[in-house]
Amino acid sequence: MALYLKKELDDDARIYVWEITETEEELMASTAVPDNELEELSYTRSEARRKEKLATRALLNEIFPEKLYLGHHDNGKPYLQNTAMEISISHTNRFVAILLHPDEDLGIDIECLDRDFSAVEKKALSEDELDDLDDRKKNLQLAIYWCAKEAIYKRMSLTGVDFAEQIEVERFNPRDEGEIEATFYHKDGTELEFELNYEVFENHVMVWVVG
Repeated sequence: MALYLKKELDDDARIYVWEITETEEELMASTAVPDNELEELSYTRSEARRKEKLATRALLNEIFPEKLYLGHHDNGKPYLQNTAMEISISHTNRFVAILLHPDEDLGIDIECLDRDFSAVEKKALSEDELDDLDDRKKNLQLAIYWCAKEAIYKRMSLTGVDFAEQIEVERFNPRDEGEIEATFYHKDGTELEFELNYEVFENHVMVWVVG
């Protein structure tokens, strides 16, 4: 088991990424798992989902020397039960990413670039975003668009969000890492502007937003 990446950000946020190299049995044997999470695991049929949950717990144990309990709001947003610190979590079959901040709202998303993002193009992009697509970099662009919108969605913690209509990502030139700007449009007409960061590594893209 290994901590793959740790990033200390300028705004007191921290990112931790765990590479899931263990089997489910190895994770279970080497990770101290609270009883409530063990109960959740017993109802989880997918082996991949069980490994993700176990790796998330392993990463939390790596980050925090004290025992912290992970809960979820009704909308699925995670929270730490015995600390005021804000948390966002994302995972793929290979990685678990955790973003933390003492008090700011935040969101993180990570995706494997082997994924077929054609559905993102059809359902999650505005007309302007579709016009900005470059066939030479299309898959990476779509992945960054999706991760950015997911990160903002997690940060907003709202239900019924229309990704194409309510989250607009400004034109960007995809690189190995960079910054992008986006706007969230509330249904009452008010707007919130965000600056996001992204990084590409090991055939994955990760995007995060703080504040």
